[in-house]
Amino acid sequence: MTKTQIQLPDKLYQELKQLSREQEWSLAETLRRGAEILLATYPKQTLPANQWQLPLARDCGAFLTAPENWTELAHEEN
Repeated sequence: MTKTQIQLPDKLYQELKQLSREQEWSLAETLRRGAEILLATYPKQTLPANQWQLPLARDCGAFLTAPENWTELAHEEN
């Protein structure tokens, strides 16, 4: 196993620590699980860059806001 050091925004760190406590995982386990999800979601590219396609969308349920508000929400700063 490789040991590494990363920097996280404070809010993200606090949210990850909270999730870790709720799931009874270590922070390292939480980050490993997140990395595994990313690798499964964005598999290794086998196509040349000019033939790249978006991954298939997953069913994430209904949006929680009306379509006319999407642009405004997309440009909000957290």
